Amino acid sequence: MIYNVIDLFAGAGGLSLGFKQTGQVKIIAAAENNLNARKTYKRNFKLARLYSDVRTIDYAELQDTVGPVDIVIGGPPCQGFSNANRQHTTVISMNNRLVKEYVRAICELNPKAFVMENVAMLRSQVHRFFLEEQDLDNERIMGLPLSEDKIEILPECVNFENSIAFLESAREEMGYAWAESFYKIINILYRYRINQAKFDASLEKYQKKLIAQLSEILKITAEADELNILKENDSKMAKAILQYIEQKDNFDDTVLAISNSIMMQRAIMKIKELTDNNIHIFEYKEEKGSLVAVVKSYPVLDYIRVILENEPYNYTLSENTLNAIHYGAPQRRERFIIVGLKKEMDAKYTAPEIKFTEGNYRTVHDAIADIQDITSVTEVTGDYIELEAHPNATGLEKELRGRALYNHITTATRETAMARFKALKAGENFHDLDPELKTTYSNADRTQNTIYMRLKYNEPSGTVVNVRKSMWIHPELDRAISIREAARLQTFPDSFIFEGTKDSQYQQVGNAVPPYLAKAIADSVISILNNVAE
Repeated sequence: MIYNVIDLFAGAGGLSLGFKQTGQVKIIAAAENNLNARKTYKRNFKLARLYSDVRTIDYAELQDTVGPVDIVIGGPPCQGFSNANRQHTTVISMNNRLVKEYVRAICELNPKAFVMENVAMLRSQVHRFFLEEQDLDNERIMGLPLSEDKIEILPECVNFENSIAFLESAREEMGYAWAESFYKIINILYRYRINQAKFDASLEKYQKKLIAQLSEILKITAEADELNILKENDSKMAKAILQYIEQKDNFDDTVLAISNSIMMQRAIMKIKELTDNNIHIFEYKEEKGSLVAVVKSYPVLDYIRVILENEPYNYTLSENTLNAIHYGAPQRRERFIIVGLKKEMDAKYTAPEIKFTEGNYRTVHDAIADIQDITSVTEVTGDYIELEAHPNATGLEKELRGRALYNHITTATRETAMARFKALKAGENFHDLDPELKTTYSNADRTQNTIYMRLKYNEPSGTVVNVRKSMWIHPELDRAISIREAARLQTFPDSFIFEGTKDSQYQQVGNAVPPYLAKAIADSVISILNNVAE
């Protein structure tokens, strides 16, 4: 039996490929926002319906055209937040809202089964939704354990009398807000408030544009009959920066003036963000001298459960953390999987049986040793390298090796990087370098253990991320791991070709679900559907 599948948040297509490899699915549609990942997906799956924005998909029209969807798969991005007096400019991770788009797809498509893939930490309380205005009328959501969160709007250092009333009116009048381009320049200056040399360099870079914009602020405030505190702060900032440009003798005063203005702008931006996203604000209040907005939130996982487990959708949910190493991938990579099955099928989901255990795990050598002697390139081209047949190949080499090698691309190695490469033995990383080879990092002690890591041939790798940013090193050669080698570690066959810029290709590989893990999940879901259909 062939099942119709739609892949949401498809990335380059690792999850789709695993399902396709079962031979029992037809992928009828997919959605991916990233342009380069979409190019990769289109090249490898040749779909007619490849959406760029899940928020605009008309699922009724989709089913009218291509028929019912049996299985929905996908990994909506989800980023957590820490809820106590956060200093970030933005309040809401838009990625968290994409989980709700995935849930909308399930509700409207009503598939027999769905697979939602994400990082294992989705189970943590860090991943939360803020309570929205429309949630107030939803008994199920209001019945969830809600926690009170306080979002700092104005820190104590710039809070002022009657700030609550002023900012509530500012929410209605967004003419108070700076243009985005102006905010970015002022924010750069503020970032270098403790480094005068970098402050001066940035000021010189943007000086011409700044003088014009600051002069306009002074003109507007001079013509005003009365200045509110925000315009007053902007006027003081404009005067201070212009004086500093002329005289360079009032650095501390300039930083203070910038601080007062930019904190007010951030307050307005936060309030606008909360309002634009319909977040219900229970109250504004002062706490320890700061102005905070009181909101409430609930765990993302609780939301998924309460919506999908109950009427009218009625799914039985199963949650499992799976490691790709157990299913033939030569890397340790945990993913959190939620599988939903229609309750009417009266079927219990069982996680895929572990195939590889300690002692017979596949290794980096199994994945990439056969292409060690093939010279990599450093520029993206459409060219490929012809590979000779290896009739005696076994294991991963036999499974992944093709007749054409695409994407065997690495970073061009500079002098400093090469010195580090030469100094590191297999299994060592940045922390094993001599101090003189660490000088380009501002805080070498805080560098992650995965940076400048030389892989070991006789072991699986760690979790493959963007290996270009991490500067993973080949086990035996003094060069970075190539895009194709990273793809092999992820269990993409050589026939799967990545598109886009070099950076993007590395990122696509790092973000992907290993196809071998995806196939194990697909087999476990499809076997249940087959049993029900018999």
